[in-house]
Amino acid sequence: MDRWVEITFSCLPLRAITRHDVPEDASPRYRAFYERLLAAVQRHGTMNSYYLHDARCTYHFLNHPEMGSVEFTFEGTVLTDIDDMHCKTCDLHVELSRETCDWLSQPIVAWLEETVRRSVAVEFDRFIAAGDLHKAKERVEQIQKACDESGGYLGMYL
Repeated sequence: MDRWVEITFSCLPLRAITRHDVPEDASPRYRAFYERLLAAVQRHGTMNSYYLHDARCTYHFLNHPEMGSVEFTFEGTVLTDIDDMHCKTCDLHVELSRETCDWLSQPIVAWLEETVRRSVAVEFDRFIAAGDLHKAKERVEQIQKACDESGGYLGMYL
């Protein structure tokens, strides 16, 4: 535990969403996820917008591994500047998922939910600086190319 704030997420550029209907054979879980993606595209468009999912933010308030931490899950859209170099804003759904602070109260939880959004903006800038955004875009381009070459079918849920 060498960091006070731990943030992990998977990132999907919304420009990668080319299908605007949910696959008929989609599982209920995938259907719900894809519907959230489509809602994000509808709300924010596809340019300079990235969908973060499978995401967690943990704050450590004490120097003890089993006490004094608060964990949130989050999912939603990050919008970047025109050059894709800095996070401009985060539209995230944030939920408290775990805590080991017996002194935690609701006003603190609400304040921390907003702090998650600010923390994610900072971490997304670090993500960009590390080149991970470029890698994510390259993966999407490879998948799109393979899809085009195969006539549009890559297999179930791809």
